[in-house]
Amino acid sequence: MLEIDNRSYSCPPGQLDDKTREALIIKYAYLVKYIAGRMAIRVPSSVFYDELISAGSMGLIHAVDRYDPSRQTDIKTYAEYRIKGAILDELRSKDWYTRSMRKKVQELEAAVRSVEMRNERPAEDVEVAEELGISLSSYHELLSSIYSASILSLDEYLKADDGNSTRKRSFQERVASSDDPSESVAMMELKQMVAKAIDTLTEKERTVITLYYYEELTLKEIGQVLSLTESRICQIHTQTLIKLKARLKSYYHMTA
Repeated sequence: MLEIDNRSYSCPPGQLDDKTREALIIKYAYLVKYIAGRMAIRVPSSVFYDELISAGSMGLIHAVDRYDPSRQTDIKTYAEYRIKGAILDELRSKDWYTRSMRKKVQELEAAVRSVEMRNERPAEDVEVAEELGISLSSYHELLSSIYSASILSLDEYLKADDGNSTRKRSFQERVASSDDPSESVAMMELKQMVAKAIDTLTEKERTVITLYYYEELTLKEIGQVLSLTESRICQIHTQTLIKLKARLKSYYHMTA
């Protein structure tokens, strides 16, 4: 059941008349500006705000066209999800990573896995630095440079080993999609794997993830909460995502 201007509408997904469809897009257009504005704070200055608005608008239109009232999901919540997803897809398509930077990320992931498999506990900064053969300060600088070079997110693409771009699925899509009943078991397993991986993080890492992705605070705002500098929060955020990706690597290969 949809509500527009205090009036209720009942209609299957994809079968809204043009007037109702237009009214829904207009009603929730403010979400595009709000979400794009919040995300603009987190991206490199080379990204134009208008690009985020354009991508978010397409996400909103897709949400209205795909919304299914029978699933008991609020259309505003569904629209927010689709808008964010569309903007993230646009950002990821730019792929700021150079080949050398991508190699550094892979080396860092491998170092984290090695340390944690050897010690059977979460890796400490100094341990990863030693595994890489660099100083702790150089390790922190590496984390900062990785963050600056790309959009690191929990929505990082899960790629097949063959690199086939047509088989890419974002983390968000893999977890939230319920269009294909055959995927429901795999989705549940992935949610459980992610939950277990997050449980292995340190308290500070979990706090950063929670404040950034659930409370939607900026890195600067998180720094104020934890009494740390914005650059240090940036490093913790980057390190945490790399740890999560390293721990989920085997699952990625299994489901790609």
